[in-house]
Amino acid sequence: MKYCRFQFNGQAQYGLVESVAGRDAIVRVLLTAPEEADGDMESLRTRRIEAIPLEEAALLPPVRPSKIVCIGRNYREHATELGHDIPTEPLLFLKATSALLPPGGVVRRPKISQRVDYEGELGVVIGKTCYQPAADADIRQYILGYTCVNDVTARDLQNKDGQWSRSKGFDTFCPVGPVVTDEIDPCFGAGAGVGVQTRVNGQVKQDGNTRDFLFKLDVVIRHIAQAMTLFPGDLIPSGTPAGVGPVVAGDVVEVSVEGVGTLRNSVVDE
Repeated sequence: MKYCRFQFNGQAQYGLVESVAGRDAIVRVLLTAPEEADGDMESLRTRRIEAIPLEEAALLPPVRPSKIVCIGRNYREHATELGHDIPTEPLLFLKATSALLPPGGVVRRPKISQRVDYEGELGVVIGKTCYQPAADADIRQYILGYTCVNDVTARDLQNKDGQWSRSKGFDTFCPVGPVVTDEIDPCFGAGAGVGVQTRVNGQVKQDGNTRDFLFKLDVVIRHIAQAMTLFPGDLIPSGTPAGVGPVVAGDVVEVSVEGVGTLRNSVVDE
């Protein structure tokens, strides 16, 4: 299943996305929000509409999380490029839900920061309430799907503060989308992985693969759920590969995840 969230007839709606004539298009409105199914996706009711090409839809962030739980330094080369130690367990931090930004939205560089970086990532969307799962539980049952995330970061403030709440939490600092899909396997199967690429003004800056995670998603989700309940709709950006760098006003950043799509956002100064 692949879905988005979009403005339709003056309201925010979820839409089922399918291929029509070789292009992704919204073909049905979901009458039940995916996060309300709590893992029972068969219960979702839909209504067919005239197909809307995805690139022509007024897209919204496809998630409405109670929290955004991010994983830091989940690629060895990224930790090394910033001069950080390699973590021995998943490194967690929270990103404000007010930072959410839709595909096509504009990232605002705050006046108080001199360096704002892109960080392209695979995002994991929780579909079923998860708290301290059993040791033999299949973690995949808690995952609704996957999306693209740009974990925008005020790098100078991150280094200054020593913790990451402010540097990661500015409004517009969490672009996400364009869709959520369960049609990929980023790391559960033998040798499984998907490419994660970031381009700035068309130039490739990051080109990684989730098979290189330091901590696979089952480890990450178990680690988070030992401390806090993950609710349907919660978002887990899973870490960024090497190649992060700054953006300036006028730049266009594209984060692509293989099998998901491309998240595109422009940048302006406040």
